[in-house]
Amino acid sequence: MHHKNRIGRRHFVGLLTAGLPFVMNVRPQNLSVRSHDSMLLLVGTYTSGESKSKGIYVMRFDRSNGRMTSHGAVEGVEEPSFLAIDQGRKFVYAVNETLEFNGKKSGSVSSFALRPETGLLTFINKQPSLGAAPCHLTVSHDGRFVLVANYLGGNVAVLPVSKDGVLAPAVDVKQHVGSGPDKKRQDSAHAHSVILDPKGRFAFVNDLGVDKIFIYEFDTATGHLNPNRNQPYFQTKAGAGPRHFKFHPSGKFAFVINELDMTISSLAYDAAKGTLKEVQTVSTLPSGFAGENTCADIHLTPDGAFLYGSNRGHDSLVGFKVDPQSGRMELIGHTSTQGKTPRNFLIDPAGKYLLVANQRSNSIVTFEIEKKTGQLKPIGEKVTVPSPVCLQLV
Repeated sequence: MHHKNRIGRRHFVGLLTAGLPFVMNVRPQNLSVRSHDSMLLLVGTYTSGESKSKGIYVMRFDRSNGRMTSHGAVEGVEEPSFLAIDQGRKFVYAVNETLEFNGKKSGSVSSFALRPETGLLTFINKQPSLGAAPCHLTVSHDGRFVLVANYLGGNVAVLPVSKDGVLAPAVDVKQHVGSGPDKKRQDSAHAHSVILDPKGRFAFVNDLGVDKIFIYEFDTATGHLNPNRNQPYFQTKAGAGPRHFKFHPSGKFAFVINELDMTISSLAYDAAKGTLKEVQTVSTLPSGFAGENTCADIHLTPDGAFLYGSNRGHDSLVGFKVDPQSGRMELIGHTSTQGKTPRNFLIDPAGKYLLVANQRSNSIVTFEIEKKTGQLKPIGEKVTVPSPVCLQLV
């Protein structure tokens, strides 16, 4: 969360209210021509302030050439800054990154039924996230629970989901406490992301405010979270500000991008115990860069050979080659995102293309990943979307 003006922007959230109807402004007939190379691309945005965003944007991504085609938007969705899709591709969940919901200090989570063949999203319901400014969520492997990280709330909540995609009130919430050395950004706990390990047994919550990756045992029957008995949290360097977290396809390593000290750490993962141990920490910036910068997102190619992270300020993607045995990273280089403030990005399932959302230049840009070297090459594809911050391929 780039927080310099995020709070200020949220003063505009009154422009949209929970009571507004959701309007699907999509041209489904164009999407219904399904081809082997076509995938649905959903774009989460910020709708407040000057963004002019209508909500969740629906696009088609052509895997054969990296091109994107716009197909309208789901309008009236308030601050859908992060999206998650269940493994069955039946439902889409969006955070509503607001400060208040129904008069309480809380954001909310919205549920939508998804028809992948047409791109049609139908609103189902929403529930409070039990913390202000939810900014990240993940769906349990069996689709029965949605876990949401509340940035300003400094907590993580678990919401059950019915077979029809209906969200129920949260069954558990874990509150983090503490602070960090950065007085502006680490005044209190700020949960920034939540993901499950490959087996779905442990939940990892990056808390930027207290420099910890909290590790919970996840009860798949009840949805409850219990601090991991083997290691309740991994302590990052003071002032690091852990933000997003990804597992290596081998399951032996995990990688965390630290927003505030602009580093990426490689961590050895013990899948049986759910524990993390530092392997290596590297800078995301080129030597000599002295401008303002914060980090955002992190992803690996499907084969685990290459790792990328986004720099906001330097406005670049940093690339590393990953050693599959040791988990150590070797710098490839930096690539301009051809826009301002790159937020989230994604790598397509074939590992051929990388798409990046440039929040402040209102653009999504496609890069081709060179298979042998991991170098990123822009293919000349750029589409305009207001304030794009999250990209999800179906």
